Amino acid sequence: MGIVGENVIQETEVEVSYLQKLGFGKCSLKIAVPNNNSINSIEELNGKAIATTYPVILGKYLKEKGITSDIRTISGSVEISPGLGLSDAICDLVSTGGTLKSNGLKPFADVMSSEAVLIGRKGSENEDLIIELIQRIQSVLRAKETKYVVLNVERKNLQAVTALLPGVKSPSVVPLAEEDWVAVHTVIPERDFWDRISQLKQAGAQGIVVMPIEKIIL
Repeated sequence: MGIVGENVIQETEVEVSYLQKLGFGKCSLKIAVPNNNSINSIEELNGKAIATTYPVILGKYLKEKGITSDIRTISGSVEISPGLGLSDAICDLVSTGGTLKSNGLKPFADVMSSEAVLIGRKGSENEDLIIELIQRIQSVLRAKETKYVVLNVERKNLQAVTALLPGVKSPSVVPLAEEDWVAVHTVIPERDFWDRISQLKQAGAQGIVVMPIEKIIL
């Protein structure tokens, strides 16, 4: 097994099994052109020179688009090639876009998205040890994407509150010492956390406590 970026797998065209996306090292392979360049459409790359360290991926992308360009393979700082007159555009990995901006370049087209993945040799995904490992990794990834939430609510508002809670299965409801009040335990996805909390407050939730989760095992 190994951990590698999807872009490396696509560029080297190795035969491996994708075992699990890992949720980090996210970036995009983009075509970028100088800020003062007049290119406005992908078709205008016909006959242009594009510098890249990913000639295989770029070549497939241009072929799919019906574009014939001069692909110039460069190792190192691809971003400087237009300024040196070596190319009209570049194709390189972009994370924040800061490097492009500092070199007077602007993103023009998305070629592919990439992130770190766990890979193995072909057929290894069916081995017991690897299945167990993937399950453990997935439990951590699920935990990173959710928050554990405990809140108090009057019973008269319980149905409205639980309707807003997409828990692992269903929320746990525990009676409180104060009559007609209950505590609700659930998990909420990180991606819509603040919107969901706002909705819960409007539905009558109080005393909301939010905690991180270490693992979620289904």
